[in-house]
Amino acid sequence: MGEVVGRFAPSPSGRMHLGNLFSCLLSWLSVRSQGGRVILRMEDLDPQRTSRTHGEQMMRDLESLGLSWDQGPCWQSERGEYYQQCLDRLKDQGLVYKCFCTRAELHAANAPHAEDGDYLYPGTCRELTEEQAARLEIRRPPALRLKAAGREGFVDGHYGPQSYDLAKDCGDFILRRSDGVFAYQLAVTADDGAMGVTEVVRGRDLLSSTPRQLCLYRMLGLPRPAFIHIPMLLAQDGRRLSKRERDVSLEELQTRLSPQEIVGRLACLAGQLDRPEPVKPQELVPLFSWEKVPREDILLPESWFA
Repeated sequence: MGEVVGRFAPSPSGRMHLGNLFSCLLSWLSVRSQGGRVILRMEDLDPQRTSRTHGEQMMRDLESLGLSWDQGPCWQSERGEYYQQCLDRLKDQGLVYKCFCTRAELHAANAPHAEDGDYLYPGTCRELTEEQAARLEIRRPPALRLKAAGREGFVDGHYGPQSYDLAKDCGDFILRRSDGVFAYQLAVTADDGAMGVTEVVRGRDLLSSTPRQLCLYRMLGLPRPAFIHIPMLLAQDGRRLSKRERDVSLEELQTRLSPQEIVGRLACLAGQLDRPEPVKPQELVPLFSWEKVPREDILLPESWFA
């Protein structure tokens, strides 16, 4: 068995919240407990939502918590040429088509929802002729979608066997937006394949992204990693934590907790400690076990909130 390679790939759109840190800690512990290597990648594809300043702050935050990395940072905003090469390979296989539908049109069409809340694309533009597409392109630039078909299955390292019908559960998904920004699904798959990532640890809210990415690994001829999804951390009212709501951000936590206290509390939520005592990440490595990690989503205790 080769070297284990994991990654932490945040989107630098603001300060990290507890959900980001929880995922990072578990990914880091899993890799370090196997003597592996950690890659840091900044998923800053969208220039309207992300910034280099936020990314640099995230790096300082990770370092302050003792969560080191061995390679990176890699900035997705600098890898457009590689993503275009991957997109061209898919085009050469006849797997890509132009889509002129707007979000408003999809809402109006009452397209079915996937479990994660995404709209399943109903295939409106899939059979457009070249002539029809050329006429539409005069009015607005198209997005590019992948023709998704067949089934994709995998064994999640935490939630067990998973199976998806791509057409029913995922639909034809976007590879490049109409504004020219490469989509998450293409970029993350291309990068994990190119960087030799063997293990992906992330929140279970991204479980439904996995069959889309497995489809792309297959079509691009890239090696697929093992996937381990983890429970979500929930606010007191049962909401998922988010940067938009500024839910228990690291910025706020640092005003009243030391780095070791933050790590200890997260380790306790992850089942790695019996009680939330101060600890450094390195001290948790010999204790780490996936069997200890809860499978149900975790409601944050009141003690996390000021």
